[in-house]
Amino acid sequence: MALSAGIEAQNLARRYGRRWALADVSFSLPGGAVLMLAGPNGSGKTTLLRTLATAVRPDGGSARVGGFDVVREREDVRKLVALLSHASYLYDSLTARENLAIAADHLGCSRSGIAALLDRVGLGRRADDAVATFSAGMRKRLSFARVLLQEPRVALLDEPYGQLDPEGFVLVDNVVRELKSAGTTVIFATHQLARAAVLADDALLLEAGRVVWRGKAAEVPG
Repeated sequence: MALSAGIEAQNLARRYGRRWALADVSFSLPGGAVLMLAGPNGSGKTTLLRTLATAVRPDGGSARVGGFDVVREREDVRKLVALLSHASYLYDSLTARENLAIAADHLGCSRSGIAALLDRVGLGRRADDAVATFSAGMRKRLSFARVLLQEPRVALLDEPYGQLDPEGFVLVDNVVRELKSAGTTVIFATHQLARAAVLADDALLLEAGRVVWRGKAAEVPG
């Protein structure tokens, strides 16, 4: 079972050229909570997740994940966090099993649960097929297997329902519930507000890089 890790952001800002993707974003999330991140395309959802995961550095403000600063203690943060991003970062020439084996070695995880994870995400029968032959939805499933492999204390999921069919939607729902049951802190950005509201405790609504609303997930403005 994961030990809960909270998240705190204070006046977090990130700029791309002349455009501020994040501007004065502040919020706190207790360990083990599930937060839905909502907002239109370009509102800053992806940038916020990537900043918390230390994939990009903030241009202002601060953020701490599990008590560690995302700039000064980025390696400590990375040990806690699993990021599901738009890009799969998979090795096309390798099989699904080989991709997870490489991830396990890199993360210092055991390879023993790889077969069960592939079954868990519906890829058991394609475990030894090259990822180059996979559809976008299958790649997303394999990316979810990699997140579960990490047993993260914090899971940051960017559009987890993207590229998936209805059966895949159910997989996402179950994974989020599984992570929450394990005590993992979860933030997931999504346009599937009604579906996600059933899973999340609270919601954060972004517009033009700013927080415009914070409250219960079931009450997020449509």
